[in-house]
Amino acid sequence: MELAHSLLLNEEALAQITEAKRPVFIFEWLRFLDKVLVAANKTDVKEKQKKLVEQLTGLISSSPGPPTRKLLAKNLAALYSIGDTFTVFQTLDKCNDIIRNKDDTAAYLPTKLAAVACVGAFYEKMGRMLGSAFPETVNNLLKSLKSAESQGRSEILMSLQKVLSGLGGAAASSHRDIYKNARSLLTDRSMAVRCAVAKCLLELQNEAVFMWTAELENIATLCFKALENSNYGVRVAVSKLLGTVMATALMPKQATVMRQNVKRATFDEVLELMATGFLRGGSGFLKSGGEMLKVGGSVNREVRVGVTQAYVVFVTTLGGQWLERSFATFLSHVLDLVSHPRATQTHVEAVYSRRCVSFILRATVGSLLGEKAQIAAAKEICQAIGKQMKAVEAVVNDTSGENKSGAADIAASQHVMVCALQELGSLVQSLNATASPLIQEASIGLLEIVTSVLLHPSMAARLAAAWCLRCVAVALPFQLTPFLDRCAERLNNLKTSPEAVSGYSFAMAALLGGVHQCPLGIPHAKGKMVVSIAEDLLRTAAQNSRLSLQRTQAGWLLLGALMTLGPSVVRYHLPKMLLLWRNVFPRSLKELEAEKARGDSFTWQVTLEGRAGALCAMRSFVAHCPELLTEDVIRKLMTPIECAMTMMSHIPSVMKAHGAHLKASAAMVRLRLYDILALLPPKTYEGSFNALLRELVAEFTLTDNSANTTTSLLRSLCHYDDSVLLGSWLQETDHKSIEDQLQPNSASGSGALEHDPSSIYLRIPAGEAVPGPLPLGVSVIDASVALFGVVFPHVSYKHRLQMLDHFAECVKQAKGVRQQAVQLNIFTAVLSALKGLAENKSTLGPEEVRKSALTLVMGPLDNPNPILRCAAGEALGRMAQVVGEATFIARMAQYSFDKLKSARDVVSRTGHSLALGCLHRYVGGIGSGQHLKTSVSILLALAQDGTSPEVQTWSLHSLALIVDSSGPMYRGYVEPTLSLVLTLLLTVPPSHTEVHQCLGRCLGAIITTVGPELQGNGATTSTIRSSCLVGCAITQDHSDSLVQAAAISCLQQLHMFAPRHVNLSSLVPSLCVHLCSSHLLLRRAAVACLRQLAQREAAEVCEYAMSLAKNTGDKESSSANVSPFAPGVSSRTDIHCRHQGVNITETGLEGLLFGMLDRETDRKLCSDIHDTLGHMLSSLAVEKLSHWLMLCKDVLAASSDMSTATLLSSGKDEEAEKKDEMDDDTMFTTLGEEDKSKPFVAPRWATRVFAADCLCRIINLCENADQAHFDLALARSAKLRNPTNDLLVLHLSDLIRMAFMAATDHSNQLRMAGLQALEDIIKKFASVPEPEFPGHVILEQYQANVGAALRPAFSQDTPSDIIAKACQVCSTWIGSGVVSDLNDLRRVHNLLVSSLDKVQAGKGSSSQLYRESATTMEKLAVLKAWAEVYVVAMNIKKEAESKPKRAIKNTDDDDDDCGTIDELPPDSLITLVQPELPTLSRLWLAALKDYALLTLPAEFSSQLPPDGVSIQFLCSPRPEEPIEHVTACLQALHTLLDSPYARVHIAEDQLIGVELLSVLHRLLLTWNPSSVQLLVTGVVQQIVRAAQDYLQEKRNTLNEDDMEKEACTVLGEGGDSGGLIPGKSLVFATMELLMFILVRHMPHLSTKVSDSPSHIATKTRLSEESARLVAATVTILSDLPSLCSPAGCMTILPTILFLIARILKDTAIKSADNQVPPPVSAALQGIKSIVTLSMAKTEAGVQKQWTALIRSTLACILEYSQPEDSVPTPDEVSMLTAIALFLWSASNEIIGVQSLQNGCMNRFKNALNSCDPWVQAKCYQLLLSVFQHSNRALSTPYIHSLAPIVVEKLKAVERNRPASNIELLAVQEGIKVLETLVALGEEQNRVQLLALLVPTLISYLLDENSFASASSASKDLHEFALQNLMHIGPLYPHAFKTVMGAAPELKVRLETAVRASQASKAKAAARQPAPAIHSAPTIKLKTSFF
Repeated sequence: MELAHSLLLNEEALAQITEAKRPVFIFEWLRFLDKVLVAANKTDVKEKQKKLVEQLTGLISSSPGPPTRKLLAKNLAALYSIGDTFTVFQTLDKCNDIIRNKDDTAAYLPTKLAAVACVGAFYEKMGRMLGSAFPETVNNLLKSLKSAESQGRSEILMSLQKVLSGLGGAAASSHRDIYKNARSLLTDRSMAVRCAVAKCLLELQNEAVFMWTAELENIATLCFKALENSNYGVRVAVSKLLGTVMATALMPKQATVMRQNVKRATFDEVLELMATGFLRGGSGFLKSGGEMLKVGGSVNREVRVGVTQAYVVFVTTLGGQWLERSFATFLSHVLDLVSHPRATQTHVEAVYSRRCVSFILRATVGSLLGEKAQIAAAKEICQAIGKQMKAVEAVVNDTSGENKSGAADIAASQHVMVCALQELGSLVQSLNATASPLIQEASIGLLEIVTSVLLHPSMAARLAAAWCLRCVAVALPFQLTPFLDRCAERLNNLKTSPEAVSGYSFAMAALLGGVHQCPLGIPHAKGKMVVSIAEDLLRTAAQNSRLSLQRTQAGWLLLGALMTLGPSVVRYHLPKMLLLWRNVFPRSLKELEAEKARGDSFTWQVTLEGRAGALCAMRSFVAHCPELLTEDVIRKLMTPIECAMTMMSHIPSVMKAHGAHLKASAAMVRLRLYDILALLPPKTYEGSFNALLRELVAEFTLTDNSANTTTSLLRSLCHYDDSVLLGSWLQETDHKSIEDQLQPNSASGSGALEHDPSSIYLRIPAGEAVPGPLPLGVSVIDASVALFGVVFPHVSYKHRLQMLDHFAECVKQAKGVRQQAVQLNIFTAVLSALKGLAENKSTLGPEEVRKSALTLVMGPLDNPNPILRCAAGEALGRMAQVVGEATFIARMAQYSFDKLKSARDVVSRTGHSLALGCLHRYVGGIGSGQHLKTSVSILLALAQDGTSPEVQTWSLHSLALIVDSSGPMYRGYVEPTLSLVLTLLLTVPPSHTEVHQCLGRCLGAIITTVGPELQGNGATTSTIRSSCLVGCAITQDHSDSLVQAAAISCLQQLHMFAPRHVNLSSLVPSLCVHLCSSHLLLRRAAVACLRQLAQREAAEVCEYAMSLAKNTGDKESSSANVSPFAPGVSSRTDIHCRHQGVNITETGLEGLLFGMLDRETDRKLCSDIHDTLGHMLSSLAVEKLSHWLMLCKDVLAASSDMSTATLLSSGKDEEAEKKDEMDDDTMFTTLGEEDKSKPFVAPRWATRVFAADCLCRIINLCENADQAHFDLALARSAKLRNPTNDLLVLHLSDLIRMAFMAATDHSNQLRMAGLQALEDIIKKFASVPEPEFPGHVILEQYQANVGAALRPAFSQDTPSDIIAKACQVCSTWIGSGVVSDLNDLRRVHNLLVSSLDKVQAGKGSSSQLYRESATTMEKLAVLKAWAEVYVVAMNIKKEAESKPKRAIKNTDDDDDDCGTIDELPPDSLITLVQPELPTLSRLWLAALKDYALLTLPAEFSSQLPPDGVSIQFLCSPRPEEPIEHVTACLQALHTLLDSPYARVHIAEDQLIGVELLSVLHRLLLTWNPSSVQLLVTGVVQQIVRAAQDYLQEKRNTLNEDDMEKEACTVLGEGGDSGGLIPGKSLVFATMELLMFILVRHMPHLSTKVSDSPSHIATKTRLSEESARLVAATVTILSDLPSLCSPAGCMTILPTILFLIARILKDTAIKSADNQVPPPVSAALQGIKSIVTLSMAKTEAGVQKQWTALIRSTLACILEYSQPEDSVPTPDEVSMLTAIALFLWSASNEIIGVQSLQNGCMNRFKNALNSCDPWVQAKCYQLLLSVFQHSNRALSTPYIHSLAPIVVEKLKAVERNRPASNIELLAVQEGIKVLETLVALGEEQNRVQLLALLVPTLISYLLDENSFASASSASKDLHEFALQNLMHIGPLYPHAFKTVMGAAPELKVRLETAVRASQASKAKAAARQPAPAIHSAPTIKLKTSFF
């Protein structure tokens, strides 16, 4: 392939390769040339031009395939436009000669087509340069058009289109000829030709004035004819032509109008013409009434759908502004269409017409108008509805009977109502909260008008009105509860009107169904209200026969709707519901028989409707409350359900008796029954299988049904991938809602609310705008098929066989159309059953069942109906999956192999090739491996059958399935498959789009199969890779959108596996162009691909997209003469899409994607756009900060446009008014060409919300990127260093402005996002200082803005979630410390006060509107905000008190105060909070108490107090919310207990403390996070300290008052007896709570846990948080004895000491860095404070107990410190410290206890002998304290036992000098011990003691030689020893001399060392100048730290 990459074609290389590969080589060269010509040097091109032209023109006659001829023509034209044009006419003549050639053979055709393509390309590129030759060329083309076959016709027409486009007005002389020749081909039998004609005429109408003047009617007629029997592509092309011509006729282009004096068509004429097509179809016109009567027959549906699309094109071309101005006229015209009798001849036709009209309105009003204009449109629609309703009321109230046509008018008006109300609902729903002006402006009266339609005589209109109300309530949730109340009230008042009962119950049901879309819900009591209304309706139904039916239906409908509120509401009403259900059905067979004997037909109708309603409510219950479905409830439900099943068999006899009009009611009962059974487990109704299956089979085999109704489920049961065979990809187009009606199965696309009123409260299926249940006849069959699939896996094999045989018999019996219908239904049922078997993992059954099934399935593989063939293939695959046996699969495969080898007809070849694909698909590569070779070879052969595109399509589709399912096993067949795919891509005519789509699928499957191998560099790999790339290039260039979409997904796969080889510079621009394609699937594919690319290479993607914007500038100017669109005439998008990629402007790809978010409604697409923008943002936002912030700001600025009206006061001057009007205009579409780049419509609210979220993400990204983003000084200096540096803090004013715009918008979601952004900004920037004003922060200048942004959120009608968020922001703002102006602080503070008042009054803004949990959320948010503010206030106050008072001396000077006016006095915040504290503390405590109670586990429910706990918390909406509220309340409590008043209060009344502790304990039961536990321990400590202080004060006063000891003893808990009473004792409550925390972190402390068999004792390190918690609990535990009397102490101390000792044992684990963990230091501290308790020692009564306690605790610790073999080494130092504490502080209690003494000594010995110098050092320190103890009785035994070991140790150092500082430290500490012993010794023993110390020290001295080479630690030891010796000498001169005299060698060593030391000092002094004076103090300072 590389050889193909040269400017000239490498002819040698071409000659050497095989014939088969040449076309690919040539194509690859043309591709290279295409890229290189644009970039090449002109002179280079001119040098080689002659040779190049030769080579290229040579290729024309080499029979090039379609893609090759396209590229060839493009290159030739490009070559001439870049190089010289001398020979262009020569080449043109050559082409014309080829076109004239009379050779009509198939072999010559490609050459002809190539010449035609070249002619088109020349004119398109060079236009008027070739003007002189054009008449001849056009004539030549037109002549050959007459004789050409379809491929030739298409190609010639495309060329003509290019000629016209290149010449513009200059081709005027040929316009008529072209028109005459082309128009007849609009009805060509080839669809591709029709499309080409439409495009050619579309080009022609740009210049040919006659088309939209004289010929206008003819064009319309032609278009209508062209739409008959058209396919989707033709409809799109023809509707574009029709719509554009009509728009031009109405508003001609300026230039053409000036040239000729033209008579313009009027609006009415144009609309009249369009209506003709809609109402009449293609044949004849509505010239006169007579003619209309003559021609009967229905309207052609294809024409209607095409004209519908043309209406949309018409309006879009005229643009948004035009629509705004002419909306009233247009609306009335469109609504008239649907009231015309011809549009509504049958009910289904009426529904189709309504769908079309709704589509027109949605596609124009929904996308062309901005939000303000949409509100205006909604007003117009309201007026239209009002007008219609008045007319209806006039007819209804006209009792005289004069108005003969009244009934017909009413019938027609219902359809108008449905369209108008649906559009109104959709509008309001898309506007969301921005629609509030519609409701608030009384003049519009939207609600009155819509509610008035609830009384319309027609059910369809009433349902539409109810649906519209639901839309309004979902958009504006504050209206939901008032609507419900109003409907309930009217329902009660108008109980006697059948319409009112029906209409208002519809409305209530619809509203209840909308609740799940409103997060804040409705008050709990509304459920009760609905139940009572429904009960009342059902009870009174029988009282009045005129109302029986309506009341029955209404009652059950309301109960069904109630179920959607979910288990929390339904639970209370369930017993009543079960009773109601039981009573509807007869209890026994006897009752049933009696019933049959009674009753007339009306009674039966009411009865059946009632039972259907009851079953429907049951189904709703089962679907929406699965949690309540206990076995007991299911049993109770089964009673009525079984009655219903029994009743079914009796219905036919009832119908015989009372007439067929009961048919519909009976069908409704069956539908409801099937629906509910499908939701219940089949086991529950096993007993009724036989009867049920009989019903089901009769239902879908149409046994009792004369109509040939087919199910709608077949498509959904077939595989999604098969859409290419079925054409069901139409489901994925923008025209889905109208294209549906052209699908072949019955009633497709005819969904309407009136078919099943219960759908008004159900959730809408994804992707639908309005629920559209299918007609009853179809729904029942659908339900029976679905239930059959559920039941079949549970049926015995015998019955399965019977049914399958019966199916075969049914098919045989039926004939013709009926046979097709029966077969379709049976097949769907079988597929459903097989799917059920696969899901249940069951088998099909024994051989005879399989055989029967196989016979049934194999037959339709040869059926002429493609849907049946498809279903048969699918069923075969599923059967193979369920049977799963190799022999069975082999048999099936072999059957198809044989068939395919022999069969020649298209039908069986397609059917059996699909069968092979499906077998592989369901059995996978392994199961069908042995058939792989045969399957592939057969399918490859079939794919080459050029005579039948259908065979090629099916075989290639199956091949793709096989490649997909075989995975790596396919690797051996990749090369032949690829080469076939390329050959076909280069030869199959582009008009066979299905073949190309399947080729694209095959290519994608191959890429996936080869996978990561594509990265390799081997020869075969690169060949495969380049083949794949060529394949992608061909498909990318195809004209069909679906083929292009396939190409994109192939490239996406390639990019995933071999990213280096995908050329982004060409891919990205092409994707950007596709983003404004008119085809949804292509837009989806483009965005999905961009999403993947942006994830890895966002920067490159954006860069290449921008290159597109740069290039289009030049294209624009050159193409301006091609289409001089008049300003404001055409929609901008039209131009965008014509000139490839004008859609990218300076905002780049990201700007374009933001724009798409406004237009797109497809969920998948929008979610991919969000992701793509998200990836781009993450990668690029920090680098290109200004750009991204600007983007967000531009999007958000729309909200300020929307809400300026609300923000500014009403006193605006005229100028501003005028300016505003101007703004409106420019907002929707821009006038004049220069503004092309402006978005079409201001961004909609959802896009603005996304932009606000992006803003928050940008702030977070900056935070992670660089601190300079949040530091003004740093940012400014960075900017000075490099002006391109872009830092967030420099944009602060923009950030605040954006947050402000969002927070004050109409849209609630946007307000939420804005407040979130504001909070983020405050948190991140609160502490950023303002460099120019030291002591100030930069946010100070925005105080007013923040206040203003918050104020609207506290208005009366704000929803709870926004108030909650606003409170949060308020507290963050007040707590941030930014607010320096007291007034600003007061303003924000007042907002919080107002909300606190509401909480106190018990009225949230939401108390009556939303569910109780919303109120709770609001209350908690308010309390949390106050708690945070209070904590901050106290902290500020504390800080102020702890600082030195500096301003006291200035109190007299008033003017001094003025200087510091900005600084708030430190107590200002607390003074604001103080007045609210009594209320707040009560509420905080109440909140914690409620919280703790509500979160108790279920088993404690009996202990809950009956009052004081609202149900509110139980329906708490968001489980993640409360933790923040809980922490805030806890912090507030902690701070509250800082104040002396609170402490005294809580200590005086001990019960308050106990209560508070029990609340905290309950809180811990439910809250796991350590953060909460830490806060709780903090509060507990505060409570204990408060009690301690209080007790101490009491003791002090007692001691002063009377010195009698007795009274004092009894102070403290426990009194004389020592008993603590649970529930009243503070100490007990505290211990209980602390024990709970300890056991949670150290489970083995609890004997219950440690004794349990499952417990495994492990010592694991505590996490840091746990360690802090344990430490805190130990600290509190050790404080508790001080709260007790001595006797009380004795009660609690055993527990406390046990715990402390255990904790010490478990946490004292040795660590590498010798750190002491917090629990250990807390335990040691605790031991110290307990052992030194004074009162326990002094009290005679407890002395004995105390001693025993101390001894046993020490014994415990000694036992714990025993070295074990366990893995973590215990920390000896901590254990020794504990022992030392006992020895020190409790010496009396343990003196003389020999066993303890021995234990302690052993521990010290072990430590002294430790190999760890750190342990030695610490041991010496502790020994020192023991040796120095004042009580000699304690210390002497230790000195005798341990001193000798110390001396030994220190002597040994001479041989083993210290190598590290720690070892040195150990020696130094040891020497200190010896020195202390010398000091302690008596005078007469001093010499002996010194005789131990001095030689040891001297042995540490080094001689001069070894000193130089010694280590630093060794040198330090030498210095240390020398210092000590110098120090000891003067202290004990006599003894020292004695020792030295006794050993002369010691003296020598000492003297040498002293001399050496003096010499080195002298040297150092000589080297340095005289020491500076200040050196002494620094040394002193250093030493004083030690």
